[in-house]
Amino acid sequence: MSPRILVCTVVAAAMTASATAARAQSPSSMLIGRATYDGPLKVKRSVPSDWKVAVDATPALDIAVQVIDFPPQSQSTWHTHPGPVFISVVSGRITFYDADCQPTIRSAGEGFLDTGSSPHIARNEDPIVPARNVVTYFAPQGAALRIDEPAPPTCTF
Repeated sequence: MSPRILVCTVVAAAMTASATAARAQSPSSMLIGRATYDGPLKVKRSVPSDWKVAVDATPALDIAVQVIDFPPQSQSTWHTHPGPVFISVVSGRITFYDADCQPTIRSAGEGFLDTGSSPHIARNEDPIVPARNVVTYFAPQGAALRIDEPAPPTCTF
């Protein structure tokens, strides 16, 4: 084998190994805090009359906040949640897929409401740029914030 072919082979192998290692990385997360709000809890607010919000929880409600960092080409596993999850993409871009493999793309400064009721996955499909989410969970008191689910047969990643 000529030196030129050998060098090209080594470089190609290193690039493949580097790309594989990037894909193999998993998101990392840090729980910022979790607190229980005694219930029953019923809050309604409107300011002025064109904006309204309501929270109604019985018997109690846990709210947790977590930061999740997605390296390039990383993804969560398939999962659900026991309650709604408010996701703020603070950097990069994340693609959320439901069990039918329908994508929803959100970039920095955009939010995504995850109802938590059906299996889904979050992916950073960018090959270079990492992404960060700040996630706010609403859950029953003491419940797991995430429930792992098998990958649906309709989606192959």
